[in-house]
Amino acid sequence: MTDCIFCKIIKGEIPCLRIYEDKDVLAFLDIAPVNRGHALVIPKKHYADFTDMPDEAVKQVFVAAKKVADGVMKGVNANGFNLGMNNRKVAGQLVMHAHVHIMPRFEGDGFKLWEGKKYLEGEAKKVMESINKKLK
Repeated sequence: MTDCIFCKIIKGEIPCLRIYEDKDVLAFLDIAPVNRGHALVIPKKHYADFTDMPDEAVKQVFVAAKKVADGVMKGVNANGFNLGMNNRKVAGQLVMHAHVHIMPRFEGDGFKLWEGKKYLEGEAKKVMESINKKLK
């Protein structure tokens, strides 16, 4: 993809702070981190989002993400981490190239996650049935 910022990073046209690389995956520090050590893990081949990725690419990215998360945790002495992937604009995806966020967490860092909602009476069963039909 010609105007994809992550594709340009992969090609070396835009610099990044690389922390891991193999033949299929690249990981680098996020330029707008939620915490020190916030990293992105991306496939070197362009896929728009998670559902666009073939199973082998999913495996490659998540195996690398596990390795990177361990290195990030140790490298910044984090107490934990969040693993996240925003898919499509409505979900907060800013770069339309599949990527996994590794966000180190520290005691008292103030980083908040969303609050859960409740289903209305009988709604959960209807949602489950609708999803089950689509998975068959």
